[in-house]
Parts: sequence; structure tokens; C-alpha cells
Amino acid sequence: MAQIDFQLYVITDRHQCEGGDVVACVERSMRGGVRAVQLRDKDLSTRERYELGLRLRQLTAEYGARLFVNGDAALALALGADGVHLPHDGLPADVCRTVLEPGMLVGVSTHSVSEARDAEDRGADFITYGPVFHTPSKAKYGAPVGLDSLRSVCTEVRVPVFALGGVKASNAKEVLSAGAAGVAMISAVLAGPDVEAAASEIVKCLQEERSRGAFPKKEG
Repeated sequence: MAQIDFQLYVITDRHQCEGGDVVACVERSMRGGVRAVQLRDKDLSTRERYELGLRLRQLTAEYGARLFVNGDAALALALGADGVHLPHDGLPADVCRTVLEPGMLVGVSTHSVSEARDAEDRGADFITYGPVFHTPSKAKYGAPVGLDSLRSVCTEVRVPVFALGGVKASNAKEVLSAGAAGVAMISAVLAGPDVEAAASEIVKCLQEERSRGAFPKKEG
């Protein structure tokens, strides 16, 4: 199993960034300690995502951070990204991996225990799971899965699970106690008035919980 060396996974959405400047927001988040970014912004054209991705690849390289591309293996390869993040109804992880370069990571979005098991069986390096709490951006996936469901998934699979959906600094400890290896966020980091401070607060919380042994130890 590949080593996942980040705890806070930030997903881009320029609509939630001040002035729509997602690159500036991401840079502020990395100043706050973020070391993994997913290029999402799926409403852009492939050309526009490529141009945005080039800027994010340069930025993440400067900070020693990982860059993932949502749903597009070809774009991930073109950008020299660290990996791809697949939607739950996208290409299976094992199929996607056949076109990636060795060492590239594959993350998968999941919303149920069965989807989480399938992603692991097909070789995902990590998964996001949720929405754990209510959040408007994830309303189309139905009611929040809740902490008990998150706990079940973290018990059922051995790949790192990143809790997603309505997670913020005030409830991050709850999802870690349920067994999550980290958290994935959009608005809790990018939409605030001080992105760097928001990222720093969450990173500090995650690091403190890890030092207390809150994170599960899963063998590869």
C-alpha cells in the first residue's frame, strides 16, 4: 500500500474563494500547512483545467505538496500530478491505474460501505467518505452518513479514510475518533476570511490528535 503522507486534503472550488482566485487561496492554505490539493472545478473546460492545473502544479511543487486531479487521468499525466481522484461512478481504480505512471496515487470518493469496500478491492490508495455532516455542496448525495457509518467504514477497510462533508475544526476530533485518517475540506478552508489561519488551525488539530494516538494504525 502506498504511503499517504498528508492529513488535510483540500479540494478546490473557485466559487468559494475570495474574488474567485483559487490559486491565491490555495497558496494561503499551503502557508497554513496544507500538503495535498485536489484540482476539482469540474465546470471548467479541459483546457481551462489544464491551465489552472499548471499553476497549481508549480505552487504545490514549491511547497512540497501533492497535487491530485479529479476524474481525469490524462490531465493528471499531462500536469505531472501526484495522482488522480476518482468519483464513485468513474473508472474503477484498477482500470485507471493501467494508464497512470508508476507511483501515482489513486483516491476514490465513496458514500457507502459497499463503495468503500469496492474501492479498496480495486486498489485505491485512499478514499474519501461522506458526507459525514450536512453540507449544501453534498446534498445531492442524500442525507449525511453520520459518525456511526464513518466508524463502520474505517473498521471495514484498511486504506486511509478521509472524512468529507461538513467537517470543520470544531468537529474534526469527532471524525478522527471514529477512525478517519484525515479530513477532506473545501469551504472550511477556502471560504473563510483568513484561509491561512483556517488551514493552520485544522492542521494543528490533526497533529495534536495524531500525537495522542487518535489515528488508526493500518497495516499495508
